[in-house]
Amino acid sequence: MHTDGNLESLFLDQAMLEQFVETLYEKFKLQALPKKEQAGSYELSIESGSNITVSPLDPGLHISSIIAKVPANSRESLFMYLMRANFLGQGTGGSVIGMDSEESTLTLSLSIPYEVHYAMFEEKLEDFINFREYWRAEIEKYPENSIV
Repeated sequence: MHTDGNLESLFLDQAMLEQFVETLYEKFKLQALPKKEQAGSYELSIESGSNITVSPLDPGLHISSIIAKVPANSRESLFMYLMRANFLGQGTGGSVIGMDSEESTLTLSLSIPYEVHYAMFEEKLEDFINFREYWRAEIEKYPENSIV
């Protein structure tokens, strides 16, 4: 919960995020600019597949997206594989692979707990998308892959 002194900081972070999203959509000539959600977050439609949610933090921002449905087969070995990827962020670029509350969907989340400028925002978002697509492909071909 924010104190009154931190409310101004939160609004500045939301305004900064709004500016970043506008710049991103203009630069890459993306479809219609997303509307700001009630909590100040944005649902970005950048590539095919699931949307990416970008939310302001105080300071920084949070990025999250769905990777894939949890496969019915080989769940335990897949979870061990994903836990190794999560270890120190080595296989996720600092993001975290998790599950939704129903344990039916795998998610990827990245918290950046410090102020960022636009170029860093774009770089972190690009890395996040690349890791999401990598893990989407890995999970799709699991357990046929030989990485386990």
